[in-house]
Parts: sequence; structure tokens; C-alpha cells
Amino acid sequence: MNQHIKLSPKVEAALKEGRPVIALESTIISHGMPYPQNVETALKCEAAARECGAEPATIAVIGGKLCAGLTEEEIDYLGREGTKVTKASRRDLPILVAKKADGATTVAATMIIAALAGIKVFATGGIGGVHRGAETTMDISADLEEMAQTPVAVVCAGAKSILDLGLTLEYLETKGVPVLGYGTKELPAFYTRQSGFNVDYKVDSPEEIASFINAQREMDYPGGMLIANPIPEEYAMPKETIDAAINQALKEAGEQGIKGKETTPFLLARVCELTGGESLASNIQLVLNNVRLAAKIAAAMG
Repeated sequence: MNQHIKLSPKVEAALKEGRPVIALESTIISHGMPYPQNVETALKCEAAARECGAEPATIAVIGGKLCAGLTEEEIDYLGREGTKVTKASRRDLPILVAKKADGATTVAATMIIAALAGIKVFATGGIGGVHRGAETTMDISADLEEMAQTPVAVVCAGAKSILDLGLTLEYLETKGVPVLGYGTKELPAFYTRQSGFNVDYKVDSPEEIASFINAQREMDYPGGMLIANPIPEEYAMPKETIDAAINQALKEAGEQGIKGKETTPFLLARVCELTGGESLASNIQLVLNNVRLAAKIAAAMG
């Protein structure tokens, strides 16, 4: 085990005993939702994982330690501090470790720590991807590169709908990352179930997905796999409503000169405001839906 990794007692016991464990990210706590909904959602996610047969390992950097499994106090701390906590991707981890600092992990950083801990399945809300206008800005999330090189399967509600979904799929194809649609051939777009873009394979059961992940690991492939799980029908938002809010938020981000790692938190918060909080309720439900599926996949992997 890497000297910088710190496992919670429950996660350590589950891994030693060969029981299912799934990773959960922490940027969604500090940067993805307001307090106290962020903390409430994180604790609900942990409970949902256990109900579906897997031990949750919420991941963050605390005091320079790469933590897989947080206490309720640590989760509450990340929620209260919010954006004061560093949003940590791959490039940030060595600096945070050396400075003995704190960081809330993105998809990329969570995958790295999960892999170091021996956790093979990770549930999140939506992945980062190729941003709109990337042909001039080159704004492409590190999440995509991580999926190409780190052996962790990611369960999400597709890519965030603020992104260029077509280019995101093209990038994943170039990197050789399999993209599976759970019960769908179409890539879900976070708040909505349709995007107009097809995934590589439609899958219909956690057991089928588990067999694909096991085969990938047995073949020693360097990268991971993306499992796109559509938001439940009753919580999905009309495409016209969410597209209008996103376009307005993108316009405002451009006018305010918001770039880089600040872009996604700004856009998600602004979309929430423009939809009267409806997008936050959808966000919470899609995350819980992904956690349940990830737990079932981990349990089926044996």
C-alpha cells in the first residue's frame, strides 16, 4: 500500500475480506452543491451503497493524506468549507501531499486514489469532458485522460450537459475507453436522458457490466471503463429547459472571464439558480442512482 494512502477502518476491513467497495468523490461535496445539501447527499450516498451491498469509500485529501473513507466529521468539514477547499485533480495531489494540505478530489484524482487503494468501481454524478469551444481554448478535462490510463470503472449520468458531448465521446474513442449505456444506447446528458449521441454498447444488468470490467482487468488494460446511467425518468428535466439555462450560464461565464477549473462550479451553480433549484434536486437523485448501480456492479464482480 502506498505510504500516503490512509484507509478508514471500515474500508480497510472490507478490502482485506474481499467484500465490495466503491469509491465516491468529494468535489461534489465542496464544489458541486450548497451546504447543507452537499453533506446530506454525501451521507445518503454512503447509506445507499451499503444498502446495495458495498462499502463506500468517500475519497479526499485530508492533512496531506490520500484518504479512502472519511468520517462524518470530515465530510461535514468539506461541506462547510466549500470552495475554500482546493479542488484537486491529478496535478494537485503531490503538492497537497507535500504541503500536508486538504483537497476535494475530482473524478481524475478520485480514480487515482481509488486505484492506489485497490478499489475498482467509482460512482459520481457526471464526468468532465471536452468543453464547448475547445477547438480554440483546448479546455479538456483531465477526467478523460485519467480514464485512459487508470484501471477504475466510472459510473455516471453521462457527461455534464454543459460540455460538448459529441467531442467528449470522440475523445474517449480515441483513447480506447469503452463507453457503456445502462439500459440505453444513447449517452445520457446529466440532467436529461437523451443527448443525440450513441454509446459503444448497451448493457442491461450489473452482472453484465461486472463481467466486462473483470475481463478488462484480466487483460491488464491500463485504462478504465465508463458506464453511463440515465437519470431516473421522474427526475429528468426537459431538454429545452436545461439547454436554455446552460446557454445563459455559458454566456455569463464568457462575459465574466471565468475559465479553467472554476468553469464547472460556476456553470452548475448558475444553472441551479436559473432553474429555480430544480437542477439541484435532479443532481442529487442522479448521484444516488449512480451509487446504487455502482454498488450492485461491485457486488457482482466477485
